[in-house]
Amino acid sequence: MELKVVADIASVAAELYLDVSPRTVALAGGSTPRQAYELISRLEYPWAQTHVFFGDERCVSADDPDSNFRMASEAFLSKVPAVCHPMTGCDPQGYEAELATVMGSGVPRFDMVFLGLGEDGHTASLFPNDRAVDITDRNVVLVERPDHRRMTLTVPVLSAARVAIFLVSGATKQLALTELLAGGDIPAARVKAGRVVVIADPAAAGAA
Repeated sequence: MELKVVADIASVAAELYLDVSPRTVALAGGSTPRQAYELISRLEYPWAQTHVFFGDERCVSADDPDSNFRMASEAFLSKVPAVCHPMTGCDPQGYEAELATVMGSGVPRFDMVFLGLGEDGHTASLFPNDRAVDITDRNVVLVERPDHRRMTLTVPVLSAARVAIFLVSGATKQLALTELLAGGDIPAARVKAGRVVVIADPAAAGAA
């Protein structure tokens, strides 16, 4: 696991994007990824050859303020001609089929997945003590949460990625980041991609 502690998370994420040059990408929601997406959208890049999926999504309409697709569209997808595969309809089997159309059967292997880190150690919509964290025979599952039902990629899919990039900001994430770096008992630490890069600001990194 690589840790990069930087003041400007978005710029370093954009540099890593160019370095990896992914053709299949899964996006995360949240304010920290949004800033990275805005920079990435300005890159000179073969967008028409790039397939963009999502790591998770709330079961809401595409224009809902809580929609990851809405955020990603405003920051990124509306500005580039990438091939977008939104998680719409709250249909895990349908999204598994969508993944298969691009990456074939079995566990899809993304070139790059963007991930956040919750204060409780969750990533995508894989939360502590939720059965979805332990599912290994599905690529996409539903998750019940107090705010919205959600759909998420599973641990095997995230772990199959060539590169997983965690974007972590804020002092409230210090404990979770420490657990992630130590391989602690949190969902985020279960992601064992080919390369795992954590980009954190000084507030989140603390003494890490």
